[in-house]
Amino acid sequence: MTHVLKIEDLHVSVGDKPILRGVNLTINHGETHALMGPNGSGKSTLGLAIMGHPGYEVTDGSIKLDDQDVLEMEPDERARAGIFMAFQRPVAIPGVKMADFLRHAATNVRRPDRKEGEELIPMREFRKELKDKMQHLRMDVEFARRYVNDGFSGGEMKRAEILQLAMLQPKFAVLDETDSGLDADAVRLASESIADIGHQKMGLLIITHHDKLLEHNPPDFTHVMLGGRIVETGGKELADELHRQGYDRIRKAYPEADARNQEMLAEEAMA
Repeated sequence: MTHVLKIEDLHVSVGDKPILRGVNLTINHGETHALMGPNGSGKSTLGLAIMGHPGYEVTDGSIKLDDQDVLEMEPDERARAGIFMAFQRPVAIPGVKMADFLRHAATNVRRPDRKEGEELIPMREFRKELKDKMQHLRMDVEFARRYVNDGFSGGEMKRAEILQLAMLQPKFAVLDETDSGLDADAVRLASESIADIGHQKMGLLIITHHDKLLEHNPPDFTHVMLGGRIVETGGKELADELHRQGYDRIRKAYPEADARNQEMLAEEAMA
């Protein structure tokens, strides 16, 4: 079955401040989309709105996963339905081992009607799958015994997110600046790992500033966000242009959106 994540005329506010102002985006299963844009343009807001972060209010528009109304779902229901997000700044969960966390999460995604307390994936089956995935991603098996993100370096946190992506195999994944805070070698490794998972098996939205993250995951579509809306869409060549030349052409081509972007940055600085 071909799955579709469709966003139409999406408006999102944080508090009383409008951030997204009519975003339209359709991602088909198996496609890779890059979302780029200057700071403060609303890229992360889009990802968080898709996942249902309570601090981000959808004031208009729709998000549909096939025939399901995503906006009617709680965040955990969205995850069970097959939507995943790798966060720019993952939180630590002291006392919860990666392996235990992944066993519960994978069970819930594969059995979305499961109630808490019901049987999990059999331990032997889970351990084999986890070990295979970690070997494939060139990760030390000791990693699974550590507490989730507790004491992890920036690179380890991002690798943990990629391991979750590998185990959960969602229909659609949003990667929010997985390259943030990483050196070039770590970004290249993250890019290779995402490709190794098999991004063609899901719809992928990569929010990024770094060309290395797209090196092994060339986008089918590149979208440029400015002032809370997508102002331009192209292919891989658009991503290449932005990495080489920056956003000067985009700002000049869309002055109203650029003015709004500057306002949003000023409001963020004052908050």
